[in-house]
Amino acid sequence: MAAVLCLVLLALALLASVMFGSKPTSAGDVLRVVTGGGDEYTRTVVESRYPRTVLGVLAGLCLAVAGTLMQGITRNPLAEPGLLGINAGASASIVAATAFLGASGQRETIWWALIGALLTGVVVHVVGTAGGGGGPVRLVLAGAVLSAVLAAFIQAVALSRPQVFDTYRYWVVGALGGRGFDAFWAVLPFAAVGCLLALLLAPGLNAMAMGDDKAASLGISPARVKGAGLLAATLLAAAATAAVGPIAFVGLAVPHVVRALVGADFRAQILFTSLAGPTLLLFADVIGRILLRPQELMVGVVTAFVGAPALLFAVRRMRGAG
Repeated sequence: MAAVLCLVLLALALLASVMFGSKPTSAGDVLRVVTGGGDEYTRTVVESRYPRTVLGVLAGLCLAVAGTLMQGITRNPLAEPGLLGINAGASASIVAATAFLGASGQRETIWWALIGALLTGVVVHVVGTAGGGGGPVRLVLAGAVLSAVLAAFIQAVALSRPQVFDTYRYWVVGALGGRGFDAFWAVLPFAAVGCLLALLLAPGLNAMAMGDDKAASLGISPARVKGAGLLAATLLAAAATAAVGPIAFVGLAVPHVVRALVGADFRAQILFTSLAGPTLLLFADVIGRILLRPQELMVGVVTAFVGAPALLFAVRRMRGAG
C-alpha cells in the first residue's frame, strides 16, 4: 500500500511540475505535447519545464538517500548531508573559481561545485576518522569546523568582490529553474555510483543497527560499511548540490517520514526515500512557482516550509510509537 501511495504521489508531482508555471497549462495540454501534438507555443512552454523536472527527480533522490545513509551511519536521527560540509564546500569552490580563476557560466560552476563538494567530503572523512577512532561525534565536529572555516572564506571573498557576490548570491539558494539537461548529465554518473553503493550497503546498515559488535559477529565490517556509506552519501549530496545548489531539509525530513511508514529496514528505506525525495522536492518547486506568479520562489526556500511540518508529523508518530 505504501509503495502504491508513493508512486501515485510521484506521478502527480511529475505532472504538476510540467503543468504549472508562469503560464499554467492543463493536463490535456501536457498529454497532447507528450504525444507529439499541441500548438507550438504550448509545446515550447511544456518542454521548457522538462529539465527542471528531471533535475528535481535526481536532486530529490540524491538528497533523500544521502540523508538515509547519514542517519544510519551516525545513528543520529538529526543527521543530514550538510553534516559533511558538502554545501559549504561547493559554495567555497564556486567563490574561489569565480574570484581567482575567472570561472563563469553554468557549466563551469557545476564542475567547480562538484569538485569542491567532493573534496570537502573527503577532508571531513579523513579528519573525522584520523587515528582510527572516528566515531559519529568526531565526524560531525569535523564537518562543523570545516563548514565554519569555509563560510568565513566565502564571506571574506564574496563581500570584497562585487562580481563574485552576484554569482554566489544566484547560486547559494537552491533552485531548479535556469538549468538545463547539461547539469543532469554532468552529475548523473556520480549519482548512479552513489545509489548503487547505497543499495549494496543496505544489509550492512541493517546489521549495524544492532550494534557494531553484533554486526562484526555476523561477518560485517562496521568500518568498511561506514567508509563506503560516507563515500556514497558524499557522492549523492555533491551531485545534488552541484546540479541545483544547496537545498536543505530534504535529506533530514524525508528519511524520518519514510521510517515512520516502512520501519527500520534500510532496504525498504532506501527504496522509498528514492520515491519520496523527488516527490517532496517537485511539489515544493511547484508551490514556489505558484505563490509569486509570474515570479517564482526558489525551491531551497520552500523546502524548509514544506519539510518542517513533515518532520514534525514523523516525530509525533515516533513519539506515539514509543
